[in-house]
Amino acid sequence: MDNTSNGQFSRSWLESLSTTELVKLAEDFGIDIPPGLERIFIIEELLLESAYLSAPKEEEEIQIIPSYTESVVLPKQYNISFIEVIIRDPLWAYVFWEIKSHDREMHENAADFKGYCIRLIPLIDGEDIQKSKENSFTVSIDKDDNARYLGFAEHSPQTEGRYVIKLSVIRGEAELQIAVSQPFNMPRLIEKNGNFCTDDNPFVRLSGVRDFSTTNSTDRESRVKRQ
Repeated sequence: MDNTSNGQFSRSWLESLSTTELVKLAEDFGIDIPPGLERIFIIEELLLESAYLSAPKEEEEIQIIPSYTESVVLPKQYNISFIEVIIRDPLWAYVFWEIKSHDREMHENAADFKGYCIRLIPLIDGEDIQKSKENSFTVSIDKDDNARYLGFAEHSPQTEGRYVIKLSVIRGEAELQIAVSQPFNMPRLIEKNGNFCTDDNPFVRLSGVRDFSTTNSTDRESRVKRQ
């Protein structure tokens, strides 16, 4: 007995159908059958579809905590220049980018082309764009790269953990901007009093930062004086 209403077929029942009936059945289930395909392959496609439809579907429960999530807007177009940031935890962020084909060819064929870089820039006092390169740092990237994990040092009380990242091309001695990310906030690990955050932030727990051995600048200075 065969139950085609839920997609369960037997090989013997399928083999009893004509090729025209097999093609019609495949079309009913949204399977694209090329003209002239041998019936044995049509039967195999239908059996695969039957196995997929009859397999038990497990639903996973995913708990999302709104206060610890941040949406990332993916580009709506292709072949454009952009850079985006996805925060992994308070120590790391995943940065990915794309450079428009025309611009890439123009830069890389130039005589003064020296590569690409991404610059991490802290924002101060609610800025949306940086006003200086102070406290920023640059990471050189290969021309074939399109993503990189960035490690973040602990944020100073002035920056409040808010940043932008610029994607630039190096032409001669100049650093020319290609794209810049939206401003983003890294979760704080340490409060202004120097202690670890005491709130129940899962990012802090998962990062493993509480197990790190850190050295304060004052400790380094005292060791130098003793030497």
